[in-house]
Amino acid sequence: MIPPDAFVDRTPAGLAAEIARLVSDGTLAPGARLPTVREVAAALGVSTGTVASAWRALADAGVVSSRGRAGTFVRAERREWLSPRVQGMSADRMPGAPRGLGAGGEGPTAPRLDLSLGTPDPAMLPSIERALTLARPRADTGRYHDLPVLPDLYDVLREQWPVRGVEELTVVDGALDGISRTLDQVVRFGDRVAVESPGFPYFFDLIEAAGAVPVPLETDADGILPASLAHALALGPTAVLLQPRAQNPTGVSMSIERARRLANVLLSVPGGTRVTVIEDDHSALIASAPPVTLALWLPGQVVHVRGFSKSHGPDLRIAALGGPAAIVDRIVRRRMLGPGWTSRLLQSVLYELLTDPRSTAPVRTARLIYRDRLDRVAAALRRLGIDVGDPDGINLWMPVRDERAALVHAAAEGIGIAAGSPFVVETEGSAAGPRVRVTAGSVVENVRLVAEALARAAHAAPLS
Repeated sequence: MIPPDAFVDRTPAGLAAEIARLVSDGTLAPGARLPTVREVAAALGVSTGTVASAWRALADAGVVSSRGRAGTFVRAERREWLSPRVQGMSADRMPGAPRGLGAGGEGPTAPRLDLSLGTPDPAMLPSIERALTLARPRADTGRYHDLPVLPDLYDVLREQWPVRGVEELTVVDGALDGISRTLDQVVRFGDRVAVESPGFPYFFDLIEAAGAVPVPLETDADGILPASLAHALALGPTAVLLQPRAQNPTGVSMSIERARRLANVLLSVPGGTRVTVIEDDHSALIASAPPVTLALWLPGQVVHVRGFSKSHGPDLRIAALGGPAAIVDRIVRRRMLGPGWTSRLLQSVLYELLTDPRSTAPVRTARLIYRDRLDRVAAALRRLGIDVGDPDGINLWMPVRDERAALVHAAAEGIGIAAGSPFVVETEGSAAGPRVRVTAGSVVENVRLVAEALARAAHAAPLS
């Protein structure tokens, strides 16, 4: 039994913080079983609801896991198919949790607000029911050697592409699939790849999986710093991987002037014209900023990936990829040795979603709603002294005093947020302060209360 005098603050947040400290310093080892809620409540003289809230906060922060009647245990390891970076991205989730702000309530049904996911609000996604009825009623058997992209969809994508006259387009199984396949074609073992830091953890994993070395690029409110790109190019990278809009995790959308300056750096630095630029426009249809691509100046070097997960649903698993034919054609040929093509049935669904007014209107509305939600959360945080810039898309990047303390304190109030460390390439001399990612696009109501809870988490003192 943990000594009762170890718990000075006997609120849910205080109990959760003390348990987290004991885990951090090794007093509670991975796999250790916590006392039952009733045992702790009796020993400390508090209600079982208070202890239950603390245990839920620890579970939401990923410190412990519940095994039902077997008890609650210090988390030992996570799912092996997820990398350590990805495991650390989001809080554990409680299925079926209602929307709203959890105020550290003591009842077993205290509401939860999970802002750790980085996924779109399901209520903002267009219904695919009509698209399914308009698409072909059954998978077209066709022929194995047919064109990999439906001609009608190809024409729509080409018309909507951010640069006119793109050499070649294809469709892949999601944005990460397109980025992975592009890296496979242009990066070899031992190469360097310049990538934004903070950036998307999956990118770092993909680079390392290719046997390459990530070279971090610094950013500001307009995107990648030109001086940082010039410094990275001096190291001879094979590729540059960036997010032009609604950058994950910061929410920054690159300005057209910054894109022009970055293109000029690539054109002027020795070796820059041999570098492949890979752009992940994952939030293309819900970002407020206008389309931007370095392909306006470097058409022969840029592979642009347009994702539809944020706008139409992650499970659609489809994205468009366009750029120089020399690279895109190699990607298409390599896919023929595996999946061959993206399901033409799904392509038909996407075509309807992009052309039917009853499907395009909800996406335009979602863009405005996300803009309003982020603006309101960011403004509320600024009033509390926390500057998160002017984020676009669905995420914001919040400075905190201590990452782990912020996660635990937010969870104690019923809010899940994502740890910031997985989003950063650790380098010697890195001076960036701790941050967390908040999917503010999921804040539907109680904005002031949510912001106040986030501010308390941001100011929480270290746990050890």
